[in-house]
Amino acid sequence: MENNVLAAMLLTLMAGLATGVGGIISLFTTRTNKKFLSTSLGFSAGVMLYIAFVEMLPKSQGYLTKAYGDICGIWAACASFFGGMAVIMLIDNLIPSPESDLTASKTGQHDAVLQRMGILMALAIGIHNFPEGLATFTSTLDSLHMGAAIAIAIAIHNIPEGIVTSVPIYFATGNKRKAFGISMLSGLTEPAGALVGYLILRPFLGDTLYGVIFAAIAGMMIYISIEELIPMAREYDKGNTMILGCIVGMAVMAVSLILFM
Repeated sequence: MENNVLAAMLLTLMAGLATGVGGIISLFTTRTNKKFLSTSLGFSAGVMLYIAFVEMLPKSQGYLTKAYGDICGIWAACASFFGGMAVIMLIDNLIPSPESDLTASKTGQHDAVLQRMGILMALAIGIHNFPEGLATFTSTLDSLHMGAAIAIAIAIHNIPEGIVTSVPIYFATGNKRKAFGISMLSGLTEPAGALVGYLILRPFLGDTLYGVIFAAIAGMMIYISIEELIPMAREYDKGNTMILGCIVGMAVMAVSLILFM
């Protein structure tokens, strides 16, 4: 098992760096392309909603029911889910809202809202990537073949997550380096999670901790989708681009999950 430590770290780093690939893809557009922005935000919402409901929450319930039984496990998953929502809501309220600046122009307000949204999404995705990195690392220690399959699946997931983070920041600031840098930082929490897991948490890991983390992350993702992504996508385009982007985002996640089950 210990012989796989280097391979585990490299696979986890590769999965995390895929977020930067998504960040690069998102920068090949103009800031004036509002349909692209609306579609991308809808795509991001689809990615987050699908991951939260189809992958993260069921995974949490599986861990917690294994630890506490069917009834108590489901209650624990629900509590963790809404606890995650409460945490991201608190963070959301602590970040100053740009609408409170009455002197700002409408364009300036939209840019500030977009940048704030990108930071919130980077935070949520970074937290989401942390246990994924831990899962990839520990799986590789046990089985190199299994770890490689998980790393590939997570890398595919991370490409649209890089788009999720970088699009609003790029459209808000026009700064491609900043947008790419923040999306990359959110992905680098993947190997950080692996390192922390190996050095500190590995002796204490169990079904309960995994279950609580996955449910909390699901709650964070759903809150951001409903509170930030979907309303802003509708703001930039009143047509069907948002819902089409949302459907495509869900489809991409569905296919990646099926291919690497």
